[in-house]
Amino acid sequence: MGERGGPVVRRLAGPFVALVASLVVGAAGYMLIEGWSFTDALYMTVMAVATVGFEEVHPLSTAGRYFTIALIMIGIIGISYTISVIVGLIVEGQLTEHWGRRRVERRVAQLAGHYIICGYGRVGRQIAGELTREGIPFVLIDVNQPSLDVAAAEGLLVVYGNATEDLVLHRAGLERARGLIAAVANDADNIFITLSARALRPELPIVARANYEDAVHKLRLAGATRVVSPYTMAGQQMALLAVRPAAVDFAETLLRGAGGSLLLEDVRVAAGSTLEHVSIAAARERFAGGATLAAVQRAGRLLAPPPDDLALQAGDVIAIVGTDEQLHALERACEGP
Repeated sequence: MGERGGPVVRRLAGPFVALVASLVVGAAGYMLIEGWSFTDALYMTVMAVATVGFEEVHPLSTAGRYFTIALIMIGIIGISYTISVIVGLIVEGQLTEHWGRRRVERRVAQLAGHYIICGYGRVGRQIAGELTREGIPFVLIDVNQPSLDVAAAEGLLVVYGNATEDLVLHRAGLERARGLIAAVANDADNIFITLSARALRPELPIVARANYEDAVHKLRLAGATRVVSPYTMAGQQMALLAVRPAAVDFAETLLRGAGGSLLLEDVRVAAGSTLEHVSIAAARERFAGGATLAAVQRAGRLLAPPPDDLALQAGDVIAIVGTDEQLHALERACEGP
């Protein structure tokens, strides 16, 4: 976003520099020609440049009058030039666009616990749509200004720039982000984005897109927490829909929370929470309220289904199937003090 405001700043810089130069030259001229103090000279310069027509500070000499005429002409030209630049910016929409970007920058600076989506192509649009549906805040990064214009018109928060650059990631609030999704169409860019984000935030969850099989291993080496191949996933989904359509429909219903009261959610057990050191059987009886504790992920290992005598530990991630009320009750039990 910052780079896109450059043309506006550059076009306004000319009138600003001309105004400052007029004031400096005018004040210096009155001090040299008339021998006035700096305050009187500056006051007279401002009146002449602004062409307001107030009374002279002191009687002017002939040279002083000619100098004043020159300042008045400079003021008329300068004001006309400034007005033409501002009107041109308004007509072209650049000034309004610049102010709009500044408002977006302020909103992004206040954001925390959000996701950063790098790339707003076909995959990025689907990701943004899902996060919007879930009510999860996010910021888009892309170098394609027309795509960002479409996103901004829909009320989404956008940052113009190359996500491989640390400065662009900082502008998107990487230090406050909950996670990052590298969804650029180019595998090399996704690898560089992952490397940059991992170097800046070693603990940040990163989901990266891999278009080709050989990029999967490289993205994991770069630090991606999860690597997704859209084409591989599409093939698997189509095969499963052909072989097990009812099971796929049921799983999608749980994930989307649509068409029924059951939801599938994952919650992390925080240190010092009510569920820490509690067995699966006790957690199911005391806190689940009928919900199903389908699986537990611990240190990269998935236990599905988890044994009843398994004692939950801080950092465990529990996959739960239940109603919205049951999920909220377990989420509260998993929260730390």
